[in-house]
Amino acid sequence: MDRLEADERRLVLDRFGNDDAWELGSLLVSLARTRGAAVAITVRRGPQRLFHCALPGTSADNDAWLDRKCRVVERYAESSLLVGARFRAKGRTFENDSRLDPDRYAAHGGAFPLRVRGTGVVGAVAVSGLRQTEDHALVVEALERFLGISGG
Repeated sequence: MDRLEADERRLVLDRFGNDDAWELGSLLVSLARTRGAAVAITVRRGPQRLFHCALPGTSADNDAWLDRKCRVVERYAESSLLVGARFRAKGRTFENDSRLDPDRYAAHGGAFPLRVRGTGVVGAVAVSGLRQTEDHALVVEALERFLGISGG
């Protein structure tokens, strides 16, 4: 959990607009294609979807996972993987103990808050299609590259 929390403190943006969403989303597509990863990708600012791509091998189920994971980021202002890890650390499960509809919320890795310095969380970037830790790692790597910083 320490590493997940450190990534959230480290991966903070100076600004975030529509062009940034396109650049970040395109970077994720490039990374996924290089790895042959069948993933769906979304970048959102508030309720608006600014970028979406579904690579070959994905389905509408991946889109549903993106929505569910992004709702967790919107609600908790933390990555979906970190939220799930916090529940597990207490010997609980998100699905049983959050009191949220599991058809609408999923604390599985892959959605990360877009936090702007001095403003707070303005949106989310998410990936669906790999194991939850791999979805999360792909998003973190893309944010590191987008921000021009090395892995933590």
